[in-house]
Formats: sequence, C-alpha cells, structure tokens
Amino acid sequence: MSRCSVLLLCLFPTLLAAAPQADDLAYSLGARLGERLRSEVPDLPLAALLDGLRQAYRGEPLRLPAERIDNLLDQHEAQLQLHSTAARHEQAQAAERHFLAAEKTKTGVRELEGGVLVQELRAGTGGSPHRNGRVQVHYRGELADGSLFDQSEGAQWFRLDSLIRGWQTALLAMPVGAKWRVVIPAEQAYGQAGAGDLIPPDAPLVFELELLDVAD
Repeated sequence: MSRCSVLLLCLFPTLLAAAPQADDLAYSLGARLGERLRSEVPDLPLAALLDGLRQAYRGEPLRLPAERIDNLLDQHEAQLQLHSTAARHEQAQAAERHFLAAEKTKTGVRELEGGVLVQELRAGTGGSPHRNGRVQVHYRGELADGSLFDQSEGAQWFRLDSLIRGWQTALLAMPVGAKWRVVIPAEQAYGQAGAGDLIPPDAPLVFELELLDVAD
C-alpha cells in the first residue's frame, strides 16, 4: 500500500468524526435558539426566521433595511421589558398580600387608614402631632424578610407632611411616648418605584417607631 493511501486511511476517520460533530453543534445551537424564541415570541413564522438566519449567515442581501430591523428589534425588546416588569409587579403584589394577611393575625394588631397595621409595644401618655407639625422620632426600618434598610442613630426631627403616607397615618394616631410596630403597605410607602437600592418596588415596610416629642 502506498504512503498516500495510508495517509488517507488515517485522515478518513477524523473527517467522518468531524462532520457529525459540526452537524450536532449546529443542531444544538438551533435547539437552544428555538427554546428561547418559543418563550419570547410564540407563533413566530419559522419560514421568515430561517430566511433571515440563512441570509445573514451567508452574507447575502437582507430582505429588510437595517434601520427597519433595528426598529423592530427595539420594539420587541421594549415589549419584553414591559411584560417582565408587569410579571414582577404581579408577583410582588401576591407576596405582599400574603405577608399582610399573616400580619393581621398577630395579637394586638389593628388596622388604620390605608391598610397600615399597628401594634403597641409601649403605651404613650403625651399629646399627638398636628398634621402640619413636626415630630421627634426614633425608628428602625426593615423589609418584609427582616432585612434592615434604615435606622436612626438618635432622636430625629421631621416635618410630618414630608414623610411617607404610612408614617403620617401612624404618627397622627400615636401619643408622645408611644412605641409601635408599624407595617406599611407598599402603596403607602414607595410603591412601584421603590427607593434606590435599599427598597425594591412594591415592598411593604416594617418599622419600630417611637414618638418622642411633637412641635408646631
């Protein structure tokens, strides 16, 4: 047998192995792309998808102008983002409903305007603040899972009308000297916007709130 024949016999198994591997890789890429597109764009016309894939991969002229393609993809991305935001909002609302329902069953809890839940930890004997007045408070704030997001280092003064609605509702009902556990629904706190990196959207808040003094 010639040296050339021996070389061909040595290379032939390698070529046979490479071809199925490339075919399997292409199939695998197509499968993963198909799974993603099925979840993002149900009922997508597969013939048009394959035409675009084939033409772009081969470097052939595309059926649509580049500007039209970019605009369509931008619109699609915006719709995906909107759908994702709506899904997160719905999930957060369901979690909040479950959390608030559990809070209402705790001993001593009563509900104020706007769904604010309060539980007396220490009674107060002083007067209550005016809606346009100032309050001196000490507080600790947590998310529903118990994560601390804020706490006062000492007594702090605030104008009552500058505070979130849930705080205003609770403080207007508190006498000076009282210390309450206050659970505030998201819509009475920071709502769908949240507050930076500390408070996520649609988050109910839990405070230990102590009213130390009031002033005009």
